[in-house]
Amino acid sequence: MNDRMSDAENRLARIEGLLESGEHGVVPAWRRATRGEPRWAVTAVILVAIALQVMLPRRLVLQPYWALPVLEVVLLAGVIAGNPRRVEPRTRWLRLLGLVLMGVISLANGWSAARLVVGLVNGTEGRDAGPLLLTGGGIWLTNVIVFALWYWEWDRGGPMARVLGRHQYPDFLFVQMQSPETAPRDWEPGFLDYLYLSFTNSTAFSPTDVMPLSRWAKMLMMLQSSVSLVTVVLVVARAVNILR
Repeated sequence: MNDRMSDAENRLARIEGLLESGEHGVVPAWRRATRGEPRWAVTAVILVAIALQVMLPRRLVLQPYWALPVLEVVLLAGVIAGNPRRVEPRTRWLRLLGLVLMGVISLANGWSAARLVVGLVNGTEGRDAGPLLLTGGGIWLTNVIVFALWYWEWDRGGPMARVLGRHQYPDFLFVQMQSPETAPRDWEPGFLDYLYLSFTNSTAFSPTDVMPLSRWAKMLMMLQSSVSLVTVVLVVARAVNILR
């Protein structure tokens, strides 16, 4: 009888300890409504992408060469004006504006990548190794940024939907989601996490520690790996051939 009482008291003490520490039934930050992430990271990276596009040779960009960069700056200014400090759900047109901005950046870089690949195959591009490596590196880095933006914008409905915590199932499984004890309680994926995902997928040509769960995420990662592989192989092969 005393043993049973002692066991019951021990269980009660453990339950009280869990309740007092707040560890029982705590919903992770990525599953509940939270504040929007700061906008500075995504803004800075978009500006880098625009700068890389401006530095490309004019023969590889849509003409007039200044049109798309100017349009991108205007769209970015509109997005910042609507949500200057944090990415928070306000109006539907704001997300639409962000999607248009990413579409324009994707179009510009896709056009440049296609022109470069066609030029390398036909032998009209890549007469000097140095400029070729710089051009290919700029397009490759912009490609990393482009896919990071798409991952960030579509995972669980996008950053504005993630703020509300309405989507239960993630499209990308981060380590902190599988092992919450390895991260603070308020951890949730931000743009830099998706930028890391995009970079590792472009360099390893496969998932690393972030696993795609939905079909669209798998197809998008496969597309990025294919574009990255073709760009790197053709540019490096041509550069090595020139140096010989």
